[in-house]
Amino acid sequence: MDETQSSHRGNRGGGREAKRAARAARSSVTIPYITRKIPYFEVLDEEGLTTIENNAEIILEEIGIDFRDDPEALELWKAAGADVQGERVHFPKGMCRQLVQHNAPREFTQHARNPARSVQIGGKNTVFAPAYGSPFIRSLDEGRRYGRIEDFQNFVKLAYMAPAIHHSGGTICEPVDLPVNKRHFDMVYSHIKYSDKAFMGSVTAPERAEDTVAMAKIAFGDDYLDPISGRPKTMVVSLINANSPMTFDATMLGALKVYARANQATIVTPFILAGAMSPVTVAGTAAQTLAESLAGMAFAQLVNPGAPVIFGSFAASVSMQSGAPTFGTPEPALVLYVMAALARRLGVPFRSGGGLCGSKIPDAQAAFESAQTLLPACLAGVNFMLHTAGWLEGGLTMGYEKFVMDADQAGMMQTLLAGVDMSPNGQAMDALREVGPGKHFLGCAHTQTNFETAFYRSPLTDNNSFEQWEAEGASDMAKRANLYWKKQLMEYEAPALDPAIDEALVAYMTQRKNSFPDMNY
Repeated sequence: MDETQSSHRGNRGGGREAKRAARAARSSVTIPYITRKIPYFEVLDEEGLTTIENNAEIILEEIGIDFRDDPEALELWKAAGADVQGERVHFPKGMCRQLVQHNAPREFTQHARNPARSVQIGGKNTVFAPAYGSPFIRSLDEGRRYGRIEDFQNFVKLAYMAPAIHHSGGTICEPVDLPVNKRHFDMVYSHIKYSDKAFMGSVTAPERAEDTVAMAKIAFGDDYLDPISGRPKTMVVSLINANSPMTFDATMLGALKVYARANQATIVTPFILAGAMSPVTVAGTAAQTLAESLAGMAFAQLVNPGAPVIFGSFAASVSMQSGAPTFGTPEPALVLYVMAALARRLGVPFRSGGGLCGSKIPDAQAAFESAQTLLPACLAGVNFMLHTAGWLEGGLTMGYEKFVMDADQAGMMQTLLAGVDMSPNGQAMDALREVGPGKHFLGCAHTQTNFETAFYRSPLTDNNSFEQWEAEGASDMAKRANLYWKKQLMEYEAPALDPAIDEALVAYMTQRKNSFPDMNY
C-alpha cells in the first residue's frame, strides 16, 4: 500500500501508521552523491592503454585539431608553443597532457545553493544527472510532441524529488514554445527556482553562458567567492562538445572560454557515432576521443589555469546497414571502459552516458539497451553520468515514464556501488547464532532491525501474485510509471528560495530579455 492509499485510512491503526511513517522517514534519507566501494572493471592492460595514449599523441602532433572561427584560441595556442597553420593546430608531443595534469584539479566540488546537495566530482565519486537536449517529449497520455517550458519545469521537479538523481541537469528538454535566444533564461531560472540541486549552464552562445554565470552569482549572493582561494566557487557544470572528427567550433569555444574564466567547470566531450565520426574500431575511437578531449581540456587551462574540467566520452555505434545510431551494444561499452581507465591515468574526472537507448517508447528494447549502458558506466567508474534518466529515441525524446523508470534503476546502481557491508552488522554473526540450524531468520532480532533497509525496494516493480496483479488492473511497468510520475508532481513542494534572490533573478531576466527581440534561430 503506497502513501496515497494509506493517507485515506484516517486514524485506524495508529500504531501501524506511526511505524509506517517512521519507515518512510528512514527510507527517504538520501546521499548527495555516491562514493563507490567496489573495484573498477578493466578491459585493457598497461600495454594496451599506453598504445592508445601514444596514438592520441600522434593524432595531436601529426594530424592536428581544428579550432574554427576563433582567432583568440589560435593566438593562445601559438603563444603556448603549438604549431598553428590556418585553423589547424598541431601540438608538440605531451603538450596537452602536461597542461591538463599540471593545472586541472583531480576532484572538485560543484556547489549547490543548498550546501547539503553539493556534489564532489572526481575520485571514487559518482553523480547521476538527467538526460539532456531532447526537443521532443513523450508520455502515455499524449504520445510524442515538442517540449514546452512546463515540461522542463516538470522534469526539474522530478529530478529534485528522485533520491538517486543527484543533479538537476541542464537542458533536460528544449522548451520550443519559447524564443531560442531567450529560453536559456527560463531554463536556468527553473533549475534555481524549482530545485536546490546543482545544475548545468547554457552553451548555445557565449553570451548565454555569461547569462548563466550572472544568474548563478545572483543565486549564491555573498557566498559566490571561495574565502580560501579567492576564486569564484564552481557553481555550474556545462557541456562542451567537440565537433568530431577533430574539430572545435566557435560556439563551443566561446562558451568554454566564458566558463573557464569564471572558474566554472566544463565537460569536454567528443560526441561520436563510431563508423561515421570516428573509425569503426574500439581502439581507433578511443584514441580519437582521447586526443579531442585532451585538446579541449588543455585549452581550458590556457584560458584559466586551474579551471575545473571533466574528461567526457560519448560514443555510440552506427548501423552499417541504415546509418542510424545504435545503443546498448558491446562496442560502445568497451570504449567506455577504456576511456574511464584513461581518465584515471590522466588524473581528471570522467563523464559518460547512462540510460541510453534507441527505442521510441519505454518498452523492452528501451529497458535492455538502457541497462546495457547504465551498468557498464557504473562498473567503469564514471564520475559524472549525464543522460541517466529519461532518454528515448537516441536522445531526440525525453520520456516521463522512462524518467522515473531510469531513476529507479539508478537507485539500484547506487546500492551496487556501495559494495558489501563488512561491518559487524553486515557480517550478521549474531543472527546466525540466534537462529541456528533448521529455523528461519524472519523473526530474529537482526532481521527486525534491518528489514527496512536490507534490500533495495523499487517504487515501480510488481512482485505480487498473479491474482493480485490481475485484480489491481494488470498494469505493465509503463502504466505504473505513468501513475508514479504524476503522483510525484502532485506531491512536489518547492525548496526554499530567498524572495530577494528570486526578485533579483526575475529582474535580471526581464532586463536582459527586453534588450533584444525574439528570434526563432
